[in-house]
Amino acid sequence: MASTDSWTHEIESPVAAARLFRAGVMDWHTLAPKLAPHIVASAHPVEGEGGIGSVRQFNFTSAMPFSLMKERLEFIDADKCECKSTLIEGGGIGTAIETATSHIKVEPAANGGSVVKVESTYKLLPGVEVNDEITKAKESVTAIFKAAEAYLVANPDAYN
Repeated sequence: MASTDSWTHEIESPVAAARLFRAGVMDWHTLAPKLAPHIVASAHPVEGEGGIGSVRQFNFTSAMPFSLMKERLEFIDADKCECKSTLIEGGGIGTAIETATSHIKVEPAANGGSVVKVESTYKLLPGVEVNDEITKAKESVTAIFKAAEAYLVANPDAYN
């Protein structure tokens, strides 16, 4: 029987927590195809208006090992810049992963910037082993927030 495992990751940013949360989490389906077109071919809401229960889909280029990923928003507290989502299709579900959730919280830092805290919990299918996937996942999460950060630094009026 496969066990449930998790990993955590922190990313520091000079961008304020609320702006980074809105751009890098809540509106990433809009920004990703513009900021990372070499990875995200397209993205769009599938169900809902962005609240709890909403589903969004990301379609990837050949740079990724899977063609799509659908995630459902399970929890959101926009004031605290925190959300939790569940992977419901693609992204290894059914081929390597039985279940996967991500908890993201963007906290204010003393310097006026922020710290992104990510916890990912997953259950592998029987017989599947994790090799360098966790390192790749952390690199991907960092790339997402650094792309959002670069956009926000270059566009100081965006997501205020």
